[in-house]
Amino acid sequence: MTIVLGVCATALAQGPTYRFGTAPSQDEIKARDTAISPAGRELPPGRGGVKEGATVYAQKCLACHGPDGTGTKLHRGLIPLGNSKPVKIPGSLVPYATTVWDFINRAMPSTKPGSLTPDEVYAVTAYVLFLNDVIEESTVLDAKTLPEVKMPNRDNFLAVEIDWKPGQRRPLGNYP
Repeated sequence: MTIVLGVCATALAQGPTYRFGTAPSQDEIKARDTAISPAGRELPPGRGGVKEGATVYAQKCLACHGPDGTGTKLHRGLIPLGNSKPVKIPGSLVPYATTVWDFINRAMPSTKPGSLTPDEVYAVTAYVLFLNDVIEESTVLDAKTLPEVKMPNRDNFLAVEIDWKPGQRRPLGNYP
């Protein structure tokens, strides 16, 4: 028994290495630098509208966020800000529509983050923005139209336009 435990511990101790102390390659940096700027230059090809977004939402978002983003006991609305009731985007801290896309793309669904296709992310983003009275029901979002969406609270931030490039630290007040 002691020998078996010793062999198991040795095998576990020889797990994967993480190359601590070595510089990452340009390909490794590019693979991890997936932030989307306010101008949306990094957005992938794809498109999605409110109708498609409602379908994807019903399949992959409804269980946590409830019907029409009203929330569940654990998830209060589409943009939870710690309140007991859903908070719509106009009163939140989202200056750019690309921020909504980026968050959905990286973090949703919470059970399998990053698993949505670009078309699904565009569609769900359209649906979320429609539910929050930011866009019309007929709006179709893609890499060109999404950055053109003007968020209702955009002008209440420190700077409306920033000269940001991927890999740079974002200035205070601009975290899209």
